[in-house]
Amino acid sequence: MNEATSRTPYALLSVSDKAGIVDFARGLEALGYRLLSTGGTARALREAGITVHSVSDHTGFPEIMDGRVKTLHPKIHGGLLGRAEDAAVMEAQQIAPIDVVAVNLYPFEAVTSREDCTLPDAIENIDIGGPAMVRAAAKNHARVTIVTNPQDYDDVLTALQQGQVDQALRFRLAAAAYAHTARYDGLIADYLSRRLEDADAPDELPLVYTPQFQRRQTMRYGENPHQQAAFYTEAGTSTGLAAAEQLQGKELSYNNIADADAALECVNQFTEGPACVIVKHANPCGAAVADSLLAAYDHAHATDPVSAFGGIIAFNQPVHSELADEILARQFVEVVIAPAFDSAACASFAAKPNVRLLATGDVATTEQRLNLHRVAGGLLIQQHDAACVDRADCRSVSARAPEEKEWQDLMFAWRMVRMVKSNAIVYASDRRTLGVGAGQMSRVDSSRIAAWKAKEAGLALNGSCMASDAFFPFRDSIDAAAEAGIKAIIQPGGSMRDDEVIAAADEHGIAMVFTGMRHFRH
Repeated sequence: MNEATSRTPYALLSVSDKAGIVDFARGLEALGYRLLSTGGTARALREAGITVHSVSDHTGFPEIMDGRVKTLHPKIHGGLLGRAEDAAVMEAQQIAPIDVVAVNLYPFEAVTSREDCTLPDAIENIDIGGPAMVRAAAKNHARVTIVTNPQDYDDVLTALQQGQVDQALRFRLAAAAYAHTARYDGLIADYLSRRLEDADAPDELPLVYTPQFQRRQTMRYGENPHQQAAFYTEAGTSTGLAAAEQLQGKELSYNNIADADAALECVNQFTEGPACVIVKHANPCGAAVADSLLAAYDHAHATDPVSAFGGIIAFNQPVHSELADEILARQFVEVVIAPAFDSAACASFAAKPNVRLLATGDVATTEQRLNLHRVAGGLLIQQHDAACVDRADCRSVSARAPEEKEWQDLMFAWRMVRMVKSNAIVYASDRRTLGVGAGQMSRVDSSRIAAWKAKEAGLALNGSCMASDAFFPFRDSIDAAAEAGIKAIIQPGGSMRDDEVIAAADEHGIAMVFTGMRHFRH
């Protein structure tokens, strides 16, 4: 049965997430365990025909204060914390050892995620007895098996059926239990501290921030071979790369994941039609929206074929075989990301088994989240830059207003430039990029690089538009744009020399639009 062969073993089951609990309890009952339970868990087990003993009957003390006090009792915590050297005390106090504990906590996260959640609602969903039992059982893992994740029920039952739960499994479960309570306490601390009336702590940013991430993959190395690295996913996440399924290919590298995240975020901006984005070193080197994915890929690749080599390609619609064949015929690719790949496309990519295919399903990546950036001795935290203006938010400031086609090009370019590392310049026309200038110390250098890229790719800039992620401090970038043939410019505005910059646009007959929103991306 287990180590407690000379006595009746006890299991305490009290879970908010009831997935798998009936089967787990039934397995324990078959092994001779006496089951203790409370509230909704006890009802669920009894309805399934399982014999359950209430905690109140076990302790001889009733639940009080609307259930706030039920497991906080010496017969429960003594049963969890008791060791071999405590046997005499336990016998004198009639405390039975509890051998297995399955506990997960009140749904604080789910409740506080509701728009109608009030502070009293949140407070009532702060579990007290649950964390106390979890921590006590985990502390005494040398004797007690603590299960906080329903996915571990089968492993525990299998071990018990084979005779006992070994120390290695108990230790793993104990570590998971403390991670479970740590995240729970962190959620509560974050929620409450966001509601402190403190001028230095906006509601969105708590005074104390306690994130928790689970290691998903250990990597061969990080950005460079001498750096150790791993991929961690945020607890409870269901978006982005953390939720993607890898259909084939080598293990994702550190740089693959960083670039794939940028590509996925960028392509998911476009919902008006088939879109493709190609990313290299975290910057889009080409993007397009077209009538088909194949045409979108063709235009995106044409922006910068040299940089596209070995890049990350992202699509916003399922990939088919004709597109797969074209990609493989045209370039070397590290990762292809799409909502799905049809069977024929998978068969085509199978000819290149090292190509990584990531299927994201219909999961969006537009959720509000916090961005974290480590600095020496601290952490910079900010809201994710999910905001993007539309045409109604923009203000035409030049003598010549944009024409209809120019407006369409400007809005496409604006969505692209916000995804490019600062200083960022994008030239675009007909819903496709023509040139991208990224990461320069001078905005005019970014403008020149974007124009040079277009020339190298054989793409004419005459009549195209230009987007800048931040304002122009001088007119030199406008002069360079006019020389390249740019006819419309979109930028945040806000420079002390805006009048000079607008005057330059007017001199060249360029339409200029201010968005009032900057998109630095460091």
